[in-house]
Amino acid sequence: MATNANSVEKVAAQRKERLRALRAASEISNGHGSSEEDAPGEEPKGETEPEQDLRFRNYLPRDKQFEPRKLAPPSLPMFDDPLSSAPLPTDRTEDPILSIAPKKANWDLRRDVAKKLEKLERRTQRAIVELMRWQSGGKCQLVR
Repeated sequence: MATNANSVEKVAAQRKERLRALRAASEISNGHGSSEEDAPGEEPKGETEPEQDLRFRNYLPRDKQFEPRKLAPPSLPMFDDPLSSAPLPTDRTEDPILSIAPKKANWDLRRDVAKKLEKLERRTQRAIVELMRWQSGGKCQLVR
């Protein structure tokens, strides 16, 4: 059990050394030289977190200090549309949209309502005749 605890401590020490080396390498690559008076693992005194680089692609800033960070809108690449450059065939007399669409989209509705429409038409004709009689004072006789 003692050897297991020693190996765990050894692995932890090696990991700490690797982390220190990585931290030092990242400070050197970022241009932040560590001074000897700073303690390891602490932030350097007087330095704050580096300012984030803001870029405004879709937002137009109102404040003057953010104007230089505004990006120009992206330019779209130009391409030739093969459909617009090809001439359309003019020998066809019918509209191509009508050839795609069905001829009568509501044929089933017309079939189902046909009897009701006939009955309604007869009632309408009777009502028109009755109104004509009423306006003329009953002089007109219905001829059957």
